[in-house]
Amino acid sequence: MSSHGTWRRSATRAVLATGAAVWLGPGAAGANEQRYQSQLEAVARQAPEAQAPEPFTRAPVLERAELVRQVLARNPSLEAAREAWRASLERYPRETALEDPRLSYGVAPLSITGSARFGQSVELSQQLPFPGKRGLRGEMALAEAQAMREDREALRLRLALMASTLFDDLFVVERSLAVTEEHLRLLGQLKKSAEAQYVTGRASQQDPLQAEVELSEVLREQVMFEAERERLRAQLNGLLHRAPQAPLPPLPEALPAQAAEALPAERLQDEALRLRPELEGLRARLGGGEAAVRLAKRDYYPDVMVMGEYNSMWMDTPHQFMAGVTLNIPLDFGKRKAAVREAESSLKRLRREEEQLISDIRVEVEQARSRAEETRRVVALFQERLVPAAKDQVAAARAGFESGKNSFQVLIEAERGLRRVELREQMALADVQRRRAELDRAMGHTPGLPRNGETR
Repeated sequence: MSSHGTWRRSATRAVLATGAAVWLGPGAAGANEQRYQSQLEAVARQAPEAQAPEPFTRAPVLERAELVRQVLARNPSLEAAREAWRASLERYPRETALEDPRLSYGVAPLSITGSARFGQSVELSQQLPFPGKRGLRGEMALAEAQAMREDREALRLRLALMASTLFDDLFVVERSLAVTEEHLRLLGQLKKSAEAQYVTGRASQQDPLQAEVELSEVLREQVMFEAERERLRAQLNGLLHRAPQAPLPPLPEALPAQAAEALPAERLQDEALRLRPELEGLRARLGGGEAAVRLAKRDYYPDVMVMGEYNSMWMDTPHQFMAGVTLNIPLDFGKRKAAVREAESSLKRLRREEEQLISDIRVEVEQARSRAEETRRVVALFQERLVPAAKDQVAAARAGFESGKNSFQVLIEAERGLRRVELREQMALADVQRRRAELDRAMGHTPGLPRNGETR
């Protein structure tokens, strides 16, 4: 063999090896693979227990934090969102994989029975996209999977907020029933007082009857509160994925006081921009949009198909083995320009959505902070002025009625006013917790859970 032929074969092998290395090289695949494995581990960590135990089996009272934890552990919506995230994540190996190789076989029919040499050919080919295309497709798939992960986190915050709010609604109903019981006893005393005054001739027959009417009205409110308690229990059990009529532990008699948020408004907003899953999900989609633009621009470059063939119909053995490449020629610039413009427009839309979402989050946090501050001031007003004044009014009206200085109607109106103020006080106390939960959710914290105990 001549030295010229040897050199030519060596050069050909070097060119083919270099080309294969360029087309099959990992590029950004290493970083993408790490992101893929990291998300796979996160999906596995957040899998629910095989069989969640029955909640609150030994709990003396229903605690807000434990209720939220149980809802997040048992609600099937979160598991459905986790499976959607997992399904989206599994697009990555499909998007980065090479197409299946193709094997073709041909035979010369007349050579089968004739005296001629048997003729057959076998060809194996493999499509190879231009370097970087597979990595960009993988990057887009991982970006969408990350967005699905943040969608699940946003759902988690919404479920926590629902559980915390229902806890407060149930607390209001329970405290309203307690207030109603107190006023039933008070009205019973007032009715006896009216009957005693009527017997002595210092009151009319209308006064005991009016007390009975007011008692009936309070009993009607009691029935409404009891029915509302059952509805709220069914809602909570629905979040817990339990039977609607399943029992719940009794609620605590009082809610913990909430301290005022010490951080300034801008600090709260900045924290929300750092933690909100909706913004993280949109930014993940932004990363996917940038990869889509690069992929559309890379479509100007050709893909390659490599092939190897054996053809027995060649007489010379060196000619029976063939290797070759096929390139597509991207001549239709119009469709490629349109694809680039489409990807760039989608990316611009996502950037505008990011700007709007940042503005919305800042407004949401400020509104939640303002409402939380308002409810704290309202509770202070009830406790320091409204409730004491209403109680004093009932005491004065009762003393006035018993001494004949005012009518029984004045006493009934005072009692009705006290009942109304005490019921509104319970609403205000729960509103403090509701607004705090809304502020937590607006900032990206889990409502109802201690901030140092959160897990994502």
